[in-house]
Amino acid sequence: MKDSLKDFIDNNRQAFDNRVPSEKVWKGIESNLPQTTWWHNIAVWRAAAIILFCVSGFLLFTNKPAGQDKRQTAQLQGEFRNLEKFYSDQIAEKVEWISDTRDTFADDQFAQDFEKLDAMYQVLLEQMKTNPTEQVKDALVLNMLVRIDLLNQQIQKLEESKRAARAGKDTAI
Repeated sequence: MKDSLKDFIDNNRQAFDNRVPSEKVWKGIESNLPQTTWWHNIAVWRAAAIILFCVSGFLLFTNKPAGQDKRQTAQLQGEFRNLEKFYSDQIAEKVEWISDTRDTFADDQFAQDFEKLDAMYQVLLEQMKTNPTEQVKDALVLNMLVRIDLLNQQIQKLEESKRAARAGKDTAI
């Protein structure tokens, strides 16, 4: 059966290729495409992840500044623990909401970006334990803020999808 269909298509290729959709059809397709902004562009997030990765690598391989005493280190780590608790709670809450809303997000670009940011966070966290500096703390906070923003964007997409689904149900009734 497959061979006969393939043969039919091969024999009638020109008949398939001579038709072009009208301008009206293309405009209809174009109007149904989602509008994207530069902020929702995946290239922006990839660039941010690369920059964050480079900063974390730089911080990982720089030496501990001379003259930093244990009291300053303890204070810096204490400040970070407070910030980490605050932002980690927000991240966990948003991840839980997304997980409850969707079955899984393990295979899409959002999950890949989120996992990359989480891996960078773990590297920075190790750096914070071995060589706590203000720059490492700032990089960790920036990482958490980027993850929160990424989660907020995903939540917004899910809410828009729900609204569109509700609107589709309302018009079907």
